[in-house]
Amino acid sequence: MVVIAILAIPFVFFFVRTPDYGAMRQGDFARLYDRNVSILEAQQVARLFGLAQALGMSDFVQTLTAGAGLDPNQVAAQFVINLLVLRHEAERLGLRPSSAEIAQVVRTLPAFQGESGFDMNKFNNFVQNALGPSGLAEEHIEQLVRDEMCLNRIKQLLAAGVAIPKGELEENFQRGYDRLFVSVIRFRPADFDKDIAVSDEDVKKYYEAHKDQLKSEEKRKVEFVRLALTEEEKKLTGGERIEALQKLSDKATDFTQALLEKGADFRQTAAKFQLQVGATGEFTAAAPDPQLKENPQLGAAAFKLSLQEPNSDPIQVADGYYILHLAGVVEARPLTLDEAKPKIVEAIKRSKARERMSTNAADLVKQLREAAASGQSLEAAAQKAGAKLEKIPPFSLIDDSAQAGEKQASEKQAGEKETRDKPADLETIKQAVAFLRPGEVSDFFPAGESGFIAILEKREPSPETNTAQKKKEFEERLLDNKRRIVFYEWLHERVEAAGLRKG
Repeated sequence: MVVIAILAIPFVFFFVRTPDYGAMRQGDFARLYDRNVSILEAQQVARLFGLAQALGMSDFVQTLTAGAGLDPNQVAAQFVINLLVLRHEAERLGLRPSSAEIAQVVRTLPAFQGESGFDMNKFNNFVQNALGPSGLAEEHIEQLVRDEMCLNRIKQLLAAGVAIPKGELEENFQRGYDRLFVSVIRFRPADFDKDIAVSDEDVKKYYEAHKDQLKSEEKRKVEFVRLALTEEEKKLTGGERIEALQKLSDKATDFTQALLEKGADFRQTAAKFQLQVGATGEFTAAAPDPQLKENPQLGAAAFKLSLQEPNSDPIQVADGYYILHLAGVVEARPLTLDEAKPKIVEAIKRSKARERMSTNAADLVKQLREAAASGQSLEAAAQKAGAKLEKIPPFSLIDDSAQAGEKQASEKQAGEKETRDKPADLETIKQAVAFLRPGEVSDFFPAGESGFIAILEKREPSPETNTAQKKKEFEERLLDNKRRIVFYEWLHERVEAAGLRKG
């Protein structure tokens, strides 16, 4: 297996973000180790997620949320589950960092660093202005540092048995850094649908088979309040901006809590809080109302509301918060045959075009491989079949962007042009040719609605990477990658052993 990248998932969240716990409102949050984890406990642990980010514990956060995507619910939920499992396993393994060890690590946290290292003023300011308003205390910092130290110790224990045989290292190094010269033949459904005819009988059969899926789009309309920074507050930075956002967050939370009271009316409650209510027209999930388009998460949140729970939690945007209220729903309804016909015709044409495309591509792969086996030119064979070769700028499976800064100005300009010329599906092309030998032809690779066949013309060693230092760096990256894989496999097993059942 060739390693092309190191596992890393970036996340961008404000410290004062209030997670959307809409999916956690009913019953317990989850069941772990034969006990129920309440919503309240999950919310308390989830607050540590924002605290860890504010402290600069990026590796800790990424480790416990890797693979969760960008949905705040999923990220928060995964952090909670993995942290509870981590604490259980640390206790089982007898990992107990001392108070002195914890204090030493606290002094190294990025949030508390000044020009000369640990800055006591920054620490005190953080405790007063960040922890207090969020209902947290110094003990929560120590708690997170203890968790991180246990996590690192477990990683070290698991990494002890990870090694890379020299032969595997050499093979992966060459495969990763050799410059590859590749041509592709592209296939697009539009090239195969020109003469496709769809009969009324085809439409009727499709309609009967897919009647349950052929529906109009559900429409919704919502009322909303927006709590936003003033024009002057938008100019604030650092702690002052965080404090201003925190005040909005507190007011947004108070507002949503008031909406939970029995018989609470959205407009009347907004009036009590001196908040102006806005309203949308009817809109679909694919085409949000113009008032919501600027922030895509608002439209998505609107379609998570229900008549039983019509009010959203605070939704953070760049300069404040929104709270949505479901004002109306136009349910999706089954389409008649005539209403559905345009969609059906398009679907049948698209399906038949993809089928023709795949068949044509498979036939061409066979022709090219037969030509290569008989010593014929692949370019000539492709032209004979009426296919057009597209040459891709030379590339390596592993692209060290740092090398660009080491080149001379003229080389840098050439590199920038080469980058602009690289196709958008380069990563998929890399997968197609990673294990090919020069002169070989890949299978047909789908890429979205289209696809391609790749031909590896030649492979050349890259002189600038064939150094002892570069090999050492590669070995460290490969080792780190393997260690991460071992850790995530261990964590997955431990979560399963915990008997996880989500509430």
